[in-house]
Amino acid sequence: MARSSKASEIPSLDAHPALAEAASKLFYRAATEADPSEFLHQVLPALSQALGGEYLAIAKGEKGQWRTLGSSGPQRALPVEFLAEALDQDQPIVRGDWYVAPLAPQSASGELLVAYRTWTNTVERGGALETLAQWLHLGLSEVRARQSDRQQIARLQAILEIAAQWQQTHEMQPLLEQMAKAATRLLAAERASIFLWDRASHALVGRPALGVEGNELRIADDAGIVGQVVQTGEPRRVDADVATEQREIDRRVDRELKFQTRSLLCVPLRGRKGELFGAFELINKIGGNFTDDDEAALTELAGHAAIALENTQQVEQLIASRKQIADQAAEGVQLIGQCPAIEALRSTIRRVADTELAVLVLGQNGTGKEVVAQMIHYHSRRRDEPFVAVNCAALTETLLESELFGHEKGAFTDARETRVGKFELAASGTLFLDEIGDMSLGGQAKLLRVLEEKIVVRVGGSASIPTNTRVIAATNQNLAELVRNRKFREDLYFRLNVVTLELPPLRDRGEDVIALAEHFLKTFAAQARRKTPKFTAAAKKRLLSHDWPGNVRELRNLMERLAYLAPEDQERLDAPDLAFILSPATPAAGAMSMDLALAEATEQFQTEYIKQHIQRVRGNMTAAAERLGLHRSNLYRKMRQLGMDTGER
Repeated sequence: MARSSKASEIPSLDAHPALAEAASKLFYRAATEADPSEFLHQVLPALSQALGGEYLAIAKGEKGQWRTLGSSGPQRALPVEFLAEALDQDQPIVRGDWYVAPLAPQSASGELLVAYRTWTNTVERGGALETLAQWLHLGLSEVRARQSDRQQIARLQAILEIAAQWQQTHEMQPLLEQMAKAATRLLAAERASIFLWDRASHALVGRPALGVEGNELRIADDAGIVGQVVQTGEPRRVDADVATEQREIDRRVDRELKFQTRSLLCVPLRGRKGELFGAFELINKIGGNFTDDDEAALTELAGHAAIALENTQQVEQLIASRKQIADQAAEGVQLIGQCPAIEALRSTIRRVADTELAVLVLGQNGTGKEVVAQMIHYHSRRRDEPFVAVNCAALTETLLESELFGHEKGAFTDARETRVGKFELAASGTLFLDEIGDMSLGGQAKLLRVLEEKIVVRVGGSASIPTNTRVIAATNQNLAELVRNRKFREDLYFRLNVVTLELPPLRDRGEDVIALAEHFLKTFAAQARRKTPKFTAAAKKRLLSHDWPGNVRELRNLMERLAYLAPEDQERLDAPDLAFILSPATPAAGAMSMDLALAEATEQFQTEYIKQHIQRVRGNMTAAAERLGLHRSNLYRKMRQLGMDTGER
């Protein structure tokens, strides 16, 4: 079948409303989703329904085998005789009720759109489906890129924490065990071992080796996959579903360990001068085979492991590596804006960052409280140490104690192993306690004891562990009111509230809305690989008039959607372009009646206007008077004239 002349054209969706709606859902999910499987699970049923089909799937060929990445409708056996042909010819094939097309021309991914009776009388049989394949390819590419970015950031943060723990351990056996546990957790594997090369005896010594006496395994330095890595200095992977690779596994080791190896990833360990002295091995990827990303992450982790293993002189390189990662993280933390409140906040952050003063960050949800905490951390001498965040609202009292202070093995039913708490993970660094107002009274008492004594005791343990962690707390609640209502401990309140930093809501930050919008749009446009569009004056006015109930978080999400959904050739964003993401301003409660006389309407407006200013400054009458351009005494006089409650008794 020749490629349709409409392959590069998008069919007119005006005549196909169902297809238009499905396409809208596809691109919305592509702009917001970070899981390819979930993306296909959401969009394939909608596309199949729009095309009136029975079965729609994305198939992928790997090493002669075919599998579905996602499908809609009753499961059917794939028409394997057509799949390879469509890839080889790099064009769609129609045979009977089946339609098979590459997701993208000259694609090396081996992915195909497979449809069974998936067309209607109103949608042509070739062009629409071929265009649909291209849409799915674009959507999957964006989702996978976002997934890769998030995984990379998470892994960098995890490696920073892991490296910090390794620096504190100078005994070989505990260090090797920490390395194995960290690698299995980070890369979702069942087991891990570090093999050190004993050149004199032509042997590899692997530890930890579960099931072997002494927790140590000795094998010839040319045996199995690990032997190949040590001899060649190149990484190796073994997939669970490739018979030729499976035959390379040394099954004698499996029998000795009483374990079955299905998949394997192994990378070399090299010293700072490049000399090869061992290998780092992971066994059995949970949920499939090891990937290129896993190999890259293990290679980076192996670099840190090699530094820790060589000798104590290598600690300097470990510190330098941690500093570089901390610098990269610090560069991504910015407090955008020039309004007086933000400028004052920056000034205060610079003054308190390198002190040991307790800081309480206040502000509505989405205003950027964690960004402020990170700025304090990265402007302090603790910047090269871990920054650990805990959401207190998401944890029960029992879980909170284990999360913060750690627990010993067997401390309670599910405590199958010793766990280090967040205070220990953030050792010499910063612990950010978000939503502190939601912590239970019992949890508050335990936290206060740790803050006062600088000592942590794990759940089920008795050893006192000194902690030098700096605590920064944050909340969107009125802690003083909670104290009055006996829902928050007064002594903990005063312990945390040495310095208070309050973030204003976005609607009170004036032109900062434009600066933030342009910053986020530039960032997401770069991720979307497109030129950054500019806002027209009308668009800026529309952004400034919006109330932003979700604050900076809402603005960030909206700019992300614009970067991905606006046409690529659009260079300017006008007010109508924002209409589909910004709802009209909601009328204020108790909107003014048009039946009032002018004097009565003026009085009502003044009353509501004063109330709103007082609410925004949380009842601080001096601040409210300043915002209104009045002296405090004049404000009280005006309120009495309007019959308002001044709170005076």
